[in-house]
Amino acid sequence: MRLANILELGIKELRGLARDPALLFLIVYAFTLNIYTAATAEPETLYKAAVAIVDEDRSQVSARIESALYPPYFLPPQMITPAEIDARMNAGLDTFVLDIPPDFQRDLLAGRTPQIQLNVDATQMTQAFSGGRYIQEIVTHEVTAFLNRGEAEEQATVGLSLRARFNPELDKGWFGSINEVISAVTMLSIILTGAALIREREHGTIEHLLVMPVTPAEIMLSKIWSMGLVVLLATIFSLFVVVEGALDVPLRGSMILFLLGAALQLVAATSMGIFLATVAGSMPQFGLLLMLVLLPLQILSGGMTPRESMPEVIQWIMSAAPNTHFVIMAQAVLFRDAGLDVVWPQILALVVISAVFFVLSLQRFRAFLR
Repeated sequence: MRLANILELGIKELRGLARDPALLFLIVYAFTLNIYTAATAEPETLYKAAVAIVDEDRSQVSARIESALYPPYFLPPQMITPAEIDARMNAGLDTFVLDIPPDFQRDLLAGRTPQIQLNVDATQMTQAFSGGRYIQEIVTHEVTAFLNRGEAEEQATVGLSLRARFNPELDKGWFGSINEVISAVTMLSIILTGAALIREREHGTIEHLLVMPVTPAEIMLSKIWSMGLVVLLATIFSLFVVVEGALDVPLRGSMILFLLGAALQLVAATSMGIFLATVAGSMPQFGLLLMLVLLPLQILSGGMTPRESMPEVIQWIMSAAPNTHFVIMAQAVLFRDAGLDVVWPQILALVVISAVFFVLSLQRFRAFLR
């Protein structure tokens, strides 16, 4: 095996990629706009929720409730009449409509238990779930403060001091952006290497390679280093320009350690792309195989939901997937500033899995060339 052959063949792959506008657009989109929209489009925390209030009491306590619904959790409340509730909610103008009944304050002072109606647009899933709880806490707090005015409030015997580490503002964008970068690394690695091999077969250049003094290992390594380099450079650009720059997400950990794990993940993912390309007969078939492989890798690796919430058999199966260890390593390094003494089990697992995937793909590739 000659390094010169691997270098020249890799440069040929880069030239072929440069002449493919569709793949170039996919790379740019996956590491820029896709990451930005994934981090900002659907916030998990309550943010600028549309709320309207029907104040039929017009009392001091109702004014306290209205003033407590303020940005950035809610948009400034819109004061409406009871007749406008259905029309506004049908039009999707309000996520929450709070209806304060007449004589609400008088019933409170009389010791009765009046009720406030909260209408929620449940199609806004995330906002509806967290917002309803927020409004309930706000109403309870304001009513209690109104009834206890001038009186000493009872002090709890135990105080709970909440400290949110690593993401003090509980901003989903911090988690979503990093997770999207991790997903893009795997997705683009598989697509670029698989598309490069299928493109050569469709154009007939794979036959030219077979009559040249190059080995299957040299051909495969050239595709791995060239496509891996493109994805690695795009990852670096995305982390510094999109994640840290545009989204203002602090990256605390060692970038060198993260890139080491990313490089190992790239070896495994590109080997997987070559394996799938040898199985598929065309790009449409490759796309179908990609969906069957990529979706489980992303969903079950722990990037979207905690692995502990999955069945044990799924956790055991996914422990053989490189994504699982890459997700754990990337989140530990970039979020919690973990060092090699913490993430070395994941690094070791990536080394072993990458080696196994490379050997299996090389055997399949050799059989494919015959």
